[in-house]
Amino acid sequence: MADFRTSTLHTTRVGDDGEPVVFLHGLFGRGKNFTRIAKDLQPDFRSLLVDLPNHGASEWTDRVDYEQMADSVAETLRNDVASGGPVAVVGHSLGGKVAMVLALRHPELVSRLVVVDIAPARAGGGEGEFAHLLDSLAAVDLTAVERRSDADEALREPIPQDTTRSFLLQNLRRGEEGLSWEPNLELLRSSLDSIGGFPDTGDAVYEGPVLWVAGGRSDYVRDEHAPVMRGLFPRTHLVTIREAGHWVHSQEPETFVEVLRQFLAHTGD
Repeated sequence: MADFRTSTLHTTRVGDDGEPVVFLHGLFGRGKNFTRIAKDLQPDFRSLLVDLPNHGASEWTDRVDYEQMADSVAETLRNDVASGGPVAVVGHSLGGKVAMVLALRHPELVSRLVVVDIAPARAGGGEGEFAHLLDSLAAVDLTAVERRSDADEALREPIPQDTTRSFLLQNLRRGEEGLSWEPNLELLRSSLDSIGGFPDTGDAVYEGPVLWVAGGRSDYVRDEHAPVMRGLFPRTHLVTIREAGHWVHSQEPETFVEVLRQFLAHTGD
């Protein structure tokens, strides 16, 4: 179990040329979830895909804390793509909250911010769904599972949506002792209340440009969130991708890349 102050975050690079862009995934995710988006941004942008603590190949910790996650990302960026100056940061859902806290606590590292389908407020309605998904994964008897297809079959009844199961099964990895889930399921399940909230960031305000992307078929970004969002991020511009749900970048990738590319390339307000 790692301490946040010493934990190392696993990262994946996509592209060698162009301005750097950092991607922070959502709950159950991993940096590589943004591989297609990162490839589509080439050659104008090179990407750093980050595995947040308790996800992917990054270390597990003893608690979930947005400020400490943001500080871990900050340390990673200082030693990597932001060593020469601030960079663009894109965060979805859980990663969107981490990205917002990163910008508020370490504004010198963030040149511009993209927050995807989440608000700096308690997420409404999602905790029950995430609890069900976490419980479903934890209930799979991995000692009886030989192949990924076996786990898929075990999850078919509790999680009938093919795309959701496929996304979750990306977290199943084979090691020396057999198959295991990469995310820290037990900690994430017990921390859903904290994950659903947003920390008190005091008087901090991020003055850089912010693109706030909402899915038109999702309720994670609502009208009542706008005053809080613009209080913390006064240069916020909201774009709604109408045909997308919560996983905007995977459900409407072409539109998402177009919107993202325009924002990243824009040099004014």
